[in-house]
Amino acid sequence: MSTWQLLLVGLVMLLGLFGVLVPGVPGRWLVWAAMLWWSLHVRTGLAWVLLVASTVVFLVDQVLVWLLPPRRIRGVGVTRRMALCAGAGALVGFFVVPVVGAVVGFLGGIYGTERRRLGGHGPAAASTRAVMRSVGTSVLVEMFACLLVLGAWLGALTWG
Repeated sequence: MSTWQLLLVGLVMLLGLFGVLVPGVPGRWLVWAAMLWWSLHVRTGLAWVLLVASTVVFLVDQVLVWLLPPRRIRGVGVTRRMALCAGAGALVGFFVVPVVGAVVGFLGGIYGTERRRLGGHGPAAASTRAVMRSVGTSVLVEMFACLLVLGAWLGALTWG
């Protein structure tokens, strides 16, 4: 697979990560489609294992999201800026502290946005809890699954 195709696959995966943050955009499907495209072009055992594993991860992710309460974005006051900061925090955290850092980065992004908006620790912490209760958990589960697949793909590129 050429360098340009690898870059395109990576860009589609990043688009899928940001798609998780935007309601109505099929983020996990974009990540899965990029993995499918890569697997069909590389055709190695590792590529097929990653495709099957990512399919399983996304099926489990879908079941978990269905079991969680529905998203109520408008009532809590989630802004686009907050969603972008939370997503960027999860992305950075995932690579700084592998896997577990995504959760810390996601929460840090929400807290940082609320701290800046509200000015103090108490109101920001209360607002972060309210956001996580209403929308954060389902978004975090989806984002974590997408980051897990992206990390596995990057690992396969590095070591495969």
